[in-house]
Amino acid sequence: MSEAAKLTRGTIRGHLVTQTLPMVFAVAAVMSIGLVDSYFIGQLGSSELAAISFIFPITMAISSLGVGISVGINSVIARSLGEGDVPRAARRANFGLLFALVMGLAFAIAVFTLVDPLFRLMQAPPELMPLIRAYMRPFAMGLPLLMGIMGVNGILRGQGEAKRTSIISITYASINWVLDPILITGAFGIEGFGIAGAAYASITGYGIAFALGIYLLRKTPLPINPGMLKDSDLGASFKAILSVAGPASFSNAINPIGLSILTALIASQGQAAVAGFGAAGRLQSFAVVPLLALSSSIGAIVGQNWGAGKPERSQRAMLWAGAFAVGYGLVLAVVLFAAGEWFADFFTEDPAVIAAFASYLSIAAWGYAGFGVLIISNGALNGVGRAGTALLQSCGRVFLVMLPFAWLLRPAWGAEAIFAAELAANVIGGTVAGLVVWRVLRAGQPRTARSAAG
Repeated sequence: MSEAAKLTRGTIRGHLVTQTLPMVFAVAAVMSIGLVDSYFIGQLGSSELAAISFIFPITMAISSLGVGISVGINSVIARSLGEGDVPRAARRANFGLLFALVMGLAFAIAVFTLVDPLFRLMQAPPELMPLIRAYMRPFAMGLPLLMGIMGVNGILRGQGEAKRTSIISITYASINWVLDPILITGAFGIEGFGIAGAAYASITGYGIAFALGIYLLRKTPLPINPGMLKDSDLGASFKAILSVAGPASFSNAINPIGLSILTALIASQGQAAVAGFGAAGRLQSFAVVPLLALSSSIGAIVGQNWGAGKPERSQRAMLWAGAFAVGYGLVLAVVLFAAGEWFADFFTEDPAVIAAFASYLSIAAWGYAGFGVLIISNGALNGVGRAGTALLQSCGRVFLVMLPFAWLLRPAWGAEAIFAAELAANVIGGTVAGLVVWRVLRAGQPRTARSAAG
């Protein structure tokens, strides 16, 4: 067993805390960008706030594809380290970063080209399209840098370097906090760029954070060394990473895709309903940060121990993580149910938007515990190379529960059908995911055959 596989030693609870706590700050910092964006964009007017509500699911879907790439890199590195094969982990780390950058370029071309047809498909009103274009086109240009950050984070997380990952995320977020008021609404004698300013702030943050990530990798057992690529079996590395990254990318993107469809459905209820739904969704993203952080950290813990032939430690990690998800999710539901209108006041003064915001939280928040179990289960499945199973769970939650529920009940319930659909999807999806991951982890020792030296 390699000394680099530090998560195979020590207490499971200790690793969950030390790997998750830095990620809480990291994910909170990144999620806060959406809240800060919404606050300053909301100062521009309700049209801009509605535009960002259409944009948010798409940017989340793109980021989720990047998280899937990060998960794939994380998984192959964690299992290689658990098996004691540091050279193979190093080769796959270098290939993983190259893969992330190439995918970022592909995403950039696709997004820039497809802005209009994509948002017409989402039923975005014609009067909002100029605002949407103003944000999405510069945002697309920064996607190679964003995917580069995802690649770096995957390499760091696979090694259990959660603190370094958090430094990168906090740096990126801090740059956005500073630049948002300057570039969106204007400050210090600088005229703001409106909604496009949020995109410019993001691109600047991506560039600085990516450079910092490359520097931080130099101080780990797996530094970036492009020369390793010539000694790698690129086909084997591609297959190993893609076998997890492909399903994980789509698994992570399924929820934002579902939210995009829900946004299109709720558009029939009026602009205020869309604005309230979008703003509440951003608050939700921030509120579930500890669950997202735990889902990010558990993959390395489960993966290293699975690779080292210690499935009992993987099982304990999932038990503790699942218990936390249920407890935290229920407490969070009580808070958001009681204070929905108070939170809404931070985003808007429009009574109709506030009512939609509070209605969403009063219904959907009760499913956050199930959502936590689902994403943590998916993180564990990705860690042991069962990304296909995680994808099936995510697809079932959205396409077999959420969307049919919303579609069938919308004529009778209106906007509340959309909110209740998310609740049903999270409760059912979380229950099924918990049962599935436990069965997988109880199946016994992983295969001991080591993969090719790619």
